[in-house]
Amino acid sequence: MTLKSTFTKLTAAAITVGALTGAARADDLTVASVVFQQDQFFRTIQMGMTAAAEAAGVTLLEGNSDSKPEKEISLIDTYIARGVDAIVISPVSKVASIPALKRASDKGIKVVTYNSTIDDTSIPVSYLNSKQRDLGNSTGQMAAAFIQSELGGKAKIATLGFKALLPEISADRVDGFIEEAEKGNEIEIVSQQDAWLAEKAVQVAGDIITANPDVNIIYAANEGGTVGAVQAVRNAGKAGEIFIFGVDGTEQLLTFLLDGDNVLQAVTAQQPYVMGQMAVENAIAAAKGEEVEQTVIVPVLGLSRTDEAGANEFLDYLKSLN
Repeated sequence: MTLKSTFTKLTAAAITVGALTGAARADDLTVASVVFQQDQFFRTIQMGMTAAAEAAGVTLLEGNSDSKPEKEISLIDTYIARGVDAIVISPVSKVASIPALKRASDKGIKVVTYNSTIDDTSIPVSYLNSKQRDLGNSTGQMAAAFIQSELGGKAKIATLGFKALLPEISADRVDGFIEEAEKGNEIEIVSQQDAWLAEKAVQVAGDIITANPDVNIIYAANEGGTVGAVQAVRNAGKAGEIFIFGVDGTEQLLTFLLDGDNVLQAVTAQQPYVMGQMAVENAIAAAKGEEVEQTVIVPVLGLSRTDEAGANEFLDYLKSLN
């Protein structure tokens, strides 16, 4: 399946679902949405949620936990008190997020999780995500080819994850990357750090570069880490010496990928707009008493500097969502 057919098919499917739900209308329903940070990935998810809510004629409430468990709990309790029909959420913690979401579920509120979920599978009626290891594997495969062709089969690699925030997801992405990058290559992991917000990642990646002058690849497991790693390489004047591989397909990252400085080499994109749209669609359906799919896997897309046409095509697609 081609890049274009993949994201066109996904978007068309989501729009079709939205149109069908919109035809039924559900003017009396209220859906509460919760993100845990305000980067472009989550902003695009929110755009998809908004489109789905508007198509169905439901009220959509928006909240941001800022990755703080106590703020997430407060938001959920507020939504419970307000009597919303469904909560669509990317939980901060697999465990700590359970009690508040259980309170919501016990009140008859339908819970839909996306991007991340909780250990108690009896609470969410549906979970939408990308396969986290696929995100790492996909970028790792592109890195493996790069190491072979550009670095003589040898590389010194540093990684930026988010273990302190979502340990299982971070491990899947980082381990998946290393698993593929080392195939047929001789690699050394010189540093593994946490940094998932861009401003922090600039500092952490900069420190890694200073402490490991021979590092030549940095892998970042999310958007913020990738943005920060690219900026750190630029700040250090190491363009053409240190190469970045990352995760997420936002307009900013696609611009970096197409930039002539040759820093960002490849990313693996999720489908945040589709994920957000389908999450709200499932929440609406569940609130109306309809059956929904318990687990929905949204495919990932590898985007590489070596495929400029594919990167431009995906960038045009992202711009069309605005």
